[in-house]
Amino acid sequence: MLDYLKSNRREMIAALVLIVLLAVYLGTHPRGASTYVMTIWANQCLILGLAACAQFFAVVVRGIDLSVGAVMALSNCVASYLLDGSAFGIAIGMVAVVVVGALCGLINGLVVVYGRIQPIVATLATASIFVGIALLLRPTPGGAVNYDLADAMTLDVLGIPTAMVIAGVAVIGFWLPFRRTGLGLGLYALGSSEQAAFQSGINTKFIRLAAFTLAGLFGGLAGLFYSFVTTTGDAGIAASFTLNSIAAVVLGGVLLRGGVGSLIGALAGAFILKTIAALMFFSGIPSLAQPLFEGLILAAAIAIGGADVLRARNKLEAFS
Repeated sequence: MLDYLKSNRREMIAALVLIVLLAVYLGTHPRGASTYVMTIWANQCLILGLAACAQFFAVVVRGIDLSVGAVMALSNCVASYLLDGSAFGIAIGMVAVVVVGALCGLINGLVVVYGRIQPIVATLATASIFVGIALLLRPTPGGAVNYDLADAMTLDVLGIPTAMVIAGVAVIGFWLPFRRTGLGLGLYALGSSEQAAFQSGINTKFIRLAAFTLAGLFGGLAGLFYSFVTTTGDAGIAASFTLNSIAAVVLGGVLLRGGVGSLIGALAGAFILKTIAALMFFSGIPSLAQPLFEGLILAAAIAIGGADVLRARNKLEAFS
């Protein structure tokens, strides 16, 4: 038990912080811990949570994906064209939206791996391309998403917010088994030491390519869920989600130097960030001042992650 707590202490700390913040939020909300309040909260958290999952896959292999928000925006705009009509057409449309996200991630991976360009530079460039395509599709917010589908994905199941069910499926159905696969272990090996991973016989190019493809896939899922919540397409959502996804993974205990953290931590960090924003809304802070406090939180979270990278680099230099 002690070994488990020690190895997962970052996620445990993030979970405890989230529980405290959620208790304060529900205690200050005029309607308390009702299903309605929990559903609205969970929907907002899961949008950022899926974006944070996308960022996690890039960060764990020592990268930064500045196209997460752009992939979300493009997927959201595609969804606004495809998620209305017959049930079969909607089902194909949902698959197509996620595939668009995965293809965007694959493009990022190809540029990084075979173009040998730093991830932060490569994804900054591709983000502009993805947003440009999204703007061509939706110069102004519009389109439509089937309301019955949107309700099914954003309301509740037996009093439990559907967003929490989706988050549970992502963790239990995907992450817990995935992290024990060769690919899952390869992500951590590559993030910890690329040279050691290569010498161990790991195909580092394939692992990095897969990591960015998974990042794009989760970016597509984030854009898809955003479509369910808003029932429209909007190309202007990119910037805020990119920055918030970086802050979320740091708050969730994922180290920007790679090799440390988990999808659970990324989700927890996103939920923490959105809960803080919700608390500010109900705390009486003037609406014009809220962006200031949000910016300070983002800056602090990213500064913490950056400081960890510098400490690790200094240790390596001292060791050398």
